[in-house]
Amino acid sequence: MQKGMHTDTERCVRAVRSKDARFDGWFFTAVLTTGIYCRPSCPVVPPKAENMVFHPSAAACQQAGFRACKRCRPDTSPGSPEWNQRADAVARAMRLIADGVVDREGVPGLAARLGYSTRQVERQLLAELGAGPLALARAQRAQTARLLIETTALPMAEIAFAAGFSSVRTFNDTVREVYALAPGELRTRAPKDTSRATPGVLSLRLPFRAPLNPDNLFGHLAATAVPGVEEWLPHSLEGVGGTPIGAYRRTLRLPYGHGVVALTPRPDHIACRLTLTDPRDLTVAISRCRRLLDLDADPVAVDGQLRADPVLAPLVDKAPGRRVPRTVDAAEFAVRAVLGQQVSTAAARTHAARLVTAHGTPVDDPEGGLTHLFPSPEALAELDPETLAMPRTRRTTFTTLVRRLADGDLHLGAESDWPETRAKLLALPGFGPWTADVIAMRALGDPDAFLPTDLGIRRAARELGLPSTPAALTARAAAWRPWRAYAVQYLWATDSHPINFLPV
Repeated sequence: MQKGMHTDTERCVRAVRSKDARFDGWFFTAVLTTGIYCRPSCPVVPPKAENMVFHPSAAACQQAGFRACKRCRPDTSPGSPEWNQRADAVARAMRLIADGVVDREGVPGLAARLGYSTRQVERQLLAELGAGPLALARAQRAQTARLLIETTALPMAEIAFAAGFSSVRTFNDTVREVYALAPGELRTRAPKDTSRATPGVLSLRLPFRAPLNPDNLFGHLAATAVPGVEEWLPHSLEGVGGTPIGAYRRTLRLPYGHGVVALTPRPDHIACRLTLTDPRDLTVAISRCRRLLDLDADPVAVDGQLRADPVLAPLVDKAPGRRVPRTVDAAEFAVRAVLGQQVSTAAARTHAARLVTAHGTPVDDPEGGLTHLFPSPEALAELDPETLAMPRTRRTTFTTLVRRLADGDLHLGAESDWPETRAKLLALPGFGPWTADVIAMRALGDPDAFLPTDLGIRRAARELGLPSTPAALTARAAAWRPWRAYAVQYLWATDSHPINFLPV
């Protein structure tokens, strides 16, 4: 896929006529004769080519005066893979907007995080997405409002403020403009869920681009789960392929409060159950869950390139659609990466569980066994290093990391510049290439992060006939760029470690 696909009219028309769902989120089709916009896979009869114009974002369609299609619901498309595979200012801005920064801090806050002026940010977003940061945030608020209208019984006034609108009037006007329906009409038209709903729990569907292989994704999260913060809860829901599986559950630290999420893979979506202490956190919670499960990836593009290598091709063909398991909290993952240096998965979980019990924030979980939020860097910066059951050199690594995170000298987030942040991590005492790269891969979301020094990767390389020394393997892996983090998942999958399998 290439940047600015919406400018390739012929290619877009072919995608619309073939109703190819792989292109959902890459571009949007606005129909001049009806005034609506659709995703490429819309089930209706495609319009004539001369009646179609293409836009790079739902916000651009809305800004041009088009309304969302009631059949294909284009505002709920998976996000564009562009924002997760790039580290430039536009991609980082889109990740921050998805994380609710414009709603909380305004456009000046967004620009400050990126290190640009507001004029520069607005110009770059408008040039590439056809809409500025306010319009993009408005489109996101409209989508959140629709979700709350259709899946909850909250009063409309509460929904308006929870979705980020400044007034009920603005909420009403925006919903009517975007969906051509009043909020009350949207609720009336929404499918009625006949299952027994749990009060205070939101049940959502998180879309993804097929294929999705849940084995390493949920296997990794379950095998490394920190007691009290994460758990794998068995139940009888039907998963991918119709196999009865369970749900990965964890606590979430969010801007306005906290939450608990349960995520279960289904054949065509991820079932998501969210409990939030403040509904204003809904957009952020969804964004972080999507990042955790790498749901905006383009598996066809990734697997297509990796399959071109004859060594990787059998691994890809055996189980296509592997995602990179990521995180909902980059600082938390960095701390856990240090705890996991040169120890087993079980030992790393034990170290983390002790920190959680001693320094985490207690939470209530009526549905399971979650007890705490993972400790914040500020809380960990205050602990006595002598209480850490680890070698002195690793204590220094740990205390330096949490102090830098707490002081703001090191920031790990959606706006992180991947090469720059990796260099800052490598400058910390006790940080080698493995720790920096695993943080880049799973916390920062760099799709090209690579782990040539990882023991599991070197073992897989030897078994497959690839070079096993870090330098030689890195040179051999150049052909896998920019998807080396996904190659890591396929190489890890050659082992029988629990991270590669859904829990039974």
